Amino acid sequence: MLSFLTSRFGNGAKSLPPASRKQLRNKQGRLGDSWYADEVFIEINGERHYLWRAVDQYGDVLDILVQRWRDKRAALRFFRKLLKAQGSTPRALVTDKLHSDGAARKELMPSVVHSQDGSANNRAQASHQHARQHERQMRRFKSHGQTQRFLSVHSQVHNLFHVGRHLLKACHYRMFRGCAFSAWSEATSAC
Repeated sequence: MLSFLTSRFGNGAKSLPPASRKQLRNKQGRLGDSWYADEVFIEINGERHYLWRAVDQYGDVLDILVQRWRDKRAALRFFRKLLKAQGSTPRALVTDKLHSDGAARKELMPSVVHSQDGSANNRAQASHQHARQHERQMRRFKSHGQTQRFLSVHSQVHNLFHVGRHLLKACHYRMFRGCAFSAWSEATSAC
C-alpha cells in the first residue's frame, strides 16, 4: 500500500512531519474499546528490539512502540503511551501469556477484563505482518528512531485506508475511500 501511496502522492508517505501524523490520528476519531496487544522481536542494526503493538477489534492499529526490553517496565511504558493516546481505558484487553502484560494491566487498568487465551490474540499477531513485509523491503531497519517513526506513520496511513470492504455497500465504500484520499492530500500538502 505504501508504494501505491508514494507513486500517487509523492514521497509524503515516507516523510510526514509529526503535525501531519497527529492530523491523521485526529481524523480517525476514537477507535474500538477492545484492545489486542502483542509484541514481536525485530532486529535493528543486529540488535534485538521489541515492537509492541495494540489493535482494536476492527483491526485498526491503536499505537506502536519500539523498545529494547520486554519486561514489566517496558509494558508499563507501552500501556501508559496507549492510554494517553486513546484518552480512555478499554472494556477488554487481550494479550498473550507474557507475565509483564498482566502485571502492567493490574497496575494501570485494574478494572479492565483481561484475557490471555491461546488463540484469542491472533488479531494482534496478524497485524505484525505488514511490519515484517516492510522490514524485508527496506533490508532491515537501520536505527531505533527511524523504525519508530516509519512504523507509527505507516500505522496511521494503514488505518486511514483500511476499510472493511466486505462489510459495506459499494457506494459507501467509495465514499469512505474518497474521504481517506482527501484526508491524505490534506496531510501531505502541509509538508
